[in-house]
Amino acid sequence: MEIDEADYEEEPDAKPGYRTYEVYQRERVGETTNLIKPRQLISDEYLSDPYPLVAILRENYPCYRDWLSNCFWITRYDDVTSVFADDQNFETRPKRWYLDSANFGRDLWKYLPVQWAYQRKIDENIETVSEEAISSIQDPSFDLARNYAARIPLALWQKILNITLDQAQEFAILYLRMQRSARWNPQFRHKGIQSMNELAALLEPVFNERSKAPEDDFISAVAQLELPNQPPTVQDLVITILELDHETLHGGLANLWFNLLTNPEEKEKVIQDHRLMKFAWRETLRYSAPTLVADRFAKQEVERFGRLIPKGGLLRCSSAAANRDPRQFEDPNTFIIGRKDLCQREPRGQYRADGLPSGIAFGLGKPSIHPAVPKERPRSRYALTRDAAVTASLMLLEEKPAIKIAKGIEPRLTCPEIGEMHTCWELPAVWN
Repeated sequence: MEIDEADYEEEPDAKPGYRTYEVYQRERVGETTNLIKPRQLISDEYLSDPYPLVAILRENYPCYRDWLSNCFWITRYDDVTSVFADDQNFETRPKRWYLDSANFGRDLWKYLPVQWAYQRKIDENIETVSEEAISSIQDPSFDLARNYAARIPLALWQKILNITLDQAQEFAILYLRMQRSARWNPQFRHKGIQSMNELAALLEPVFNERSKAPEDDFISAVAQLELPNQPPTVQDLVITILELDHETLHGGLANLWFNLLTNPEEKEKVIQDHRLMKFAWRETLRYSAPTLVADRFAKQEVERFGRLIPKGGLLRCSSAAANRDPRQFEDPNTFIIGRKDLCQREPRGQYRADGLPSGIAFGLGKPSIHPAVPKERPRSRYALTRDAAVTASLMLLEEKPAIKIAKGIEPRLTCPEIGEMHTCWELPAVWN
């Protein structure tokens, strides 16, 4: 096939009209990105405070070609939500894909009996778990992040699975190692695969027992499923647990209290009206989402944002940038409970019915196509996590309303490694 060079002639003031991937890869005059270097996006600076760096991308290079990490950074709210909602051209790969364990087991979350069991056990136990965490705080000074935010999700898992305390302690170690390994780090990946096998061995006797004599718990719900191809296995149980979110409840709780304690005037709003705790949670997921990015992969070659994205191309969608996009949020770098430009219920697609944008919480997956409190089906993971976090936070606030940051402490949010939670890992506090 002959190519007519006239097809590639440009208007005098037009941008380059190249289309082939080989030519497109080349950086051309007028397309330099001198305001930021790729190495900054994997630096300690980014791990501790990503917001100034992603703001540079958002305002100057909204589809930034990161040659070092071989990806595209998507940073504007409309762009991020469009990619996140476009399943025709993009896909999110499951955590087991990062662990090279695509055939280890199946994610059975889509089955309603599994969702009902998960919802039921959270609703039944969140108050008990919160009470136990509060009662364990005997010293007037304590680490709120470690002793409360990190403890509650793992204590909930013990109740959800209905396992013994000894089993729960071993489960917590393997579970956290498995979750941490679902990233790009090859050293973590090896530990993650090992943890999956050990977790399957730990839960197999319980799974087999409840296959024969089911109880009212998550394991029994999985074990009793009637599947068309093959019966459920303990490996399916492990994968289903792996694919569920951990970062949002753990990191979100820590970030919520970090925001409240570092903004006393906002905390006072919640003290005066406990109903505002739900608004504080929503604002936390916008202002300081614990999951900073979501990876989306192009299913085929696609033109988007003025670029040609190849098949398999990685788009790194940044909630840190999108959730502070001034095109969507007024005064985006300020933590404001009850702000008027934030969705007041679970979003459906990019926007809710009246057009107001919502903060993005990647750890919870795509917004549900169902209402947050649907009829004849369980609440979404978004709603379940929100309700659990709000209940736990209100119980702590009612028990210890005078809680504040320990004197001389300056807590901060940070990521231990690239791709991990951006949260407050240590939050020393006092309650009298």
